[in-house]
Amino acid sequence: MNTIYKPSACGGKDLKLELILEEELGDKCGLYAKVTIPAGSELGYHEHHGEGESYFVLSGEAVYNDNGTCRVIKPGDSTWTPDGSGHGVDNSKGAEDFVFMALIVKK
Repeated sequence: MNTIYKPSACGGKDLKLELILEEELGDKCGLYAKVTIPAGSELGYHEHHGEGESYFVLSGEAVYNDNGTCRVIKPGDSTWTPDGSGHGVDNSKGAEDFVFMALIVKK
């Protein structure tokens, strides 16, 4: 796994990604990564086109914006954002890091 720090991801800030690079994944998978959103940070709302994305929560709690509908997600929860839809994760009020696995599947 490669570690990348993104100071501003989709309008958010301070993300840590531990991932397998796209060229290693082939043509059906755009991303497979363990993502850490530190307490006080967020992954801004963004849309997916030509792909879908799933999250599986490992630790922490955060507010998940699913196409404008917000809910708290916690360990064991999973999400799916289909092609043409959007999402974001807000951990700006969180007391601990929010950690999840992310998988982008190309259409």
